[in-house]
Amino acid sequence: QVQLVESGGGLVQAGGSLRLSCAASGSTLSMYAMGWFRQAPGKEREFVEGISRSGGKTAYADSVKGRFTISRDNAKNTVYLQMNNLKPEDTAVYYCAARPPRFGDNIDTRVGGYDYWGQGTQVTVSS
Repeated sequence: QVQLVESGGGLVQAGGSLRLSCAASGSTLSMYAMGWFRQAPGKEREFVEGISRSGGKTAYADSVKGRFTISRDNAKNTVYLQMNNLKPEDTAVYYCAARPPRFGDNIDTRVGGYDYWGQGTQVTVSS
């Protein structure tokens, strides 16, 4: 069973950048397709970006197109989310999630497609 820990969140001004990291332990990260999700106060958790086991395929939400980039380093058991040109509406708790190997190497945009979650890291973008 994989354990996930996010880091890299913080307070940034609009137009700024942050890079989130998700460190995995307890299992080999290369076994899992991975996703980043976020949840703003009073809203449902939503898909941000996903990446296949090898990193060869990615998917993203329209709201972050051209601004956010997901990547992974399986040798370091870490997944990243580079966030550029941040906007106040990007303010949320960001979570990384691992998709069980039994579901294959595809990217799911649904919360229910992932069994393992980190504790989240807060991102606050001021205007």
